[in-house]
Amino acid sequence: MADANPEIANSLNTGGFSTNYHDQGDGFPLLLIHGSGPGVSAWANWRGVISGLVDTDRHRIVAPDMVGFGFTERPEGFEYSLDAWVDQLISLMNELDIAQADLIGNSFGGAVALATCIKHPERVRKLVLMGSVGISFELTPGLDEVWGYTPSFENMRKLMDLFAWDRNLVNDELAQLRYEASIRPGVQESYAGLFPAPRQRWVEAMASDEQEIRAIEKPCLVIHGRDDQVIPLSNSLRLAEWIEDAELHVFGHCGHWTQIEKNQRFIALVKDFLN
Repeated sequence: MADANPEIANSLNTGGFSTNYHDQGDGFPLLLIHGSGPGVSAWANWRGVISGLVDTDRHRIVAPDMVGFGFTERPEGFEYSLDAWVDQLISLMNELDIAQADLIGNSFGGAVALATCIKHPERVRKLVLMGSVGISFELTPGLDEVWGYTPSFENMRKLMDLFAWDRNLVNDELAQLRYEASIRPGVQESYAGLFPAPRQRWVEAMASDEQEIRAIEKPCLVIHGRDDQVIPLSNSLRLAEWIEDAELHVFGHCGHWTQIEKNQRFIALVKDFLN
C-alpha cells in the first residue's frame, strides 16, 4: 500500500499489551530505545540511522515503541514507570528469542537502557547512551517544555527549535508532521499523564542509583551534543566518569538530536564501538 504508515511495523504481545516494533537485518541484535518527546515513535526517532546501522550481516536492528508512545497499545489504567519500561523491553527480547543484545538509549531511552543493564546485566553486551537521562539532575527549562507540551503547531515548532542546534534541520513540514502525530486519538491524553507537573519528580523517578551505575561492567559509549538545551552535558560527563569501561564523545554545534544533526558521524562512531 502506497499510503501505509512507515511508523507501524510488527506487533507482539509484551506482558498484557501489544508492542509495535521495527525489525531489520541479521546478525547480533541491537535494540534502539527512543526518547520521550510528544508525537515520538521509534521510526520518527531512528529512521535516519536504521539502514546505516543494519550493516549487512553485522546487526539485527530492533526498535520498539515504548508503552505510552508511538503505536504501541496504551492499556487503560496502565502505571508507567521505569520498571514497567524495562519489563516491556525484556518481554520483547524474550518473545523474539533474543538472549543478549547491544542497547542504544536516546534521552528517556538512555534511562531505560541503563536500568535494563543494571537489572538484567546478562541480557546486555554493550551500551550506548545518547543525551541520556538516568541520573539525578536539575530539571532544565527545555525538558520542562518538552514534557509539558500542549498540542499546537506553534508549540511543536518551538520544541523543534529547542531540540536542534542547526536551524536548517527544523522546518515547518517537520513540525507539522510531529504536531499531527501528537494529536492522534488518545496520544495527548496518554502523554499528558506521563510526566505531569511538578516534573522534577520524574527526573528522579527515571534515575538509577549511583552505586549501581558504578557497578556496571559493560563497555559503554556515552554521546552528547555540547549545545543540548534539553538534557545537560554534565549528565554524560558524570556517566562517563561513573562507568568503569566508558568512552565519551561530545559533538560541538549539536543539540539534543545527535543522531540527526551528526547523522553520518554518529553512525560511524556507534558501528566502530559495537564492531
